[in-house]
Amino acid sequence: MTGPMRTYVLPMLLLLGACNSSETPAGDKGAPAKSGQDKTEELLANAPPEGEVVDVKVLDGTLTDLEAYKGKVLLIVNTASECGYTPQYEDLQTVYNKYRARGFEVLAFPSNDYGAQEPGNAAEIRKFVDEKYSVEFPVFDKVVVKGPDKAPLFKMLTEQAEEGMQGEVKWNFTKFLVDPSGKVVGRFEPSVKPTDAEITDAIERILPKGA
Repeated sequence: MTGPMRTYVLPMLLLLGACNSSETPAGDKGAPAKSGQDKTEELLANAPPEGEVVDVKVLDGTLTDLEAYKGKVLLIVNTASECGYTPQYEDLQTVYNKYRARGFEVLAFPSNDYGAQEPGNAAEIRKFVDEKYSVEFPVFDKVVVKGPDKAPLFKMLTEQAEEGMQGEVKWNFTKFLVDPSGKVVGRFEPSVKPTDAEITDAIERILPKGA
């Protein structure tokens, strides 16, 4: 691979969910359900401008493609190394260990947006999560998760999810649960631990059949 791999986040999340759904949009119960093609066109119309993409790169510099997580249950979390919630790294690893063989992934995106609690560079963050919490799930490069410069992934999570799950991320360790079709089905605030029944029960309900 000679250059950095860049990928649109849209196909991994909302586009895949739309193409696999035939439900009538909420608030429009009298209208006929949109076809997958119609929903695809609608989502593409609302997608980030061409060229507005994210480098999908883990902390050690390895390039990956979010498309690799298609068909899995995802818990997407904005993390930080100097936060009161940082011990949740251990809880995330516990949940990852419990469900990883059944089609589950944790995707961690460090961010320095809240209290400047993730000041380190990629090498420093990698060293921290390895030595302190023995993290095995993917930890990606730092991203912006709020404001006009937020990464496309978090723009979609906070602006294009269903009503009730939209709105700016308020603090570190906010968690978004994505089902195997790419639909955001849950949002959990930082105070909800990954090992709490509120999250684990939700994961259990959407794990791939037969997993």
